[in-house]
Amino acid sequence: IGLIPDSGGSWFIHRLLGFARAFDWMTTNKRLTAAEAEAWGLVVEVVEADRLSTHVAEVARTFATLPTRAIGMTKRLFDHVYDATLEEQLELEAELQQAATETADFAEGVQAFLEKREPRFSGS
Repeated sequence: IGLIPDSGGSWFIHRLLGFARAFDWMTTNKRLTAAEAEAWGLVVEVVEADRLSTHVAEVARTFATLPTRAIGMTKRLFDHVYDATLEEQLELEAELQQAATETADFAEGVQAFLEKREPRFSGS
């Protein structure tokens, strides 16, 4: 329609896809298939519509068994990386790693490893 990408589209898509793919996609208005979106890294996986609810429940159950505080800290790292220098990112990693070692989930993870069993994370 003769407009340009907006709402941060050029910023986000460029970072996700790289210059060549982002420019091509944004200038040709090509519609991506689900398989292409997965291959390009825009989505993690593609699930058939009739399996979606079941799959979402499975993913939720998986995440519920993981060390949720560490996952939250990892998300913080990835949110921060776009605006950070390498030095700033390393500093945040060190800060959050220290915080992670002080959680009950870290202690449980180490104990489970030593006992060769699956960990039972509590989110604390």
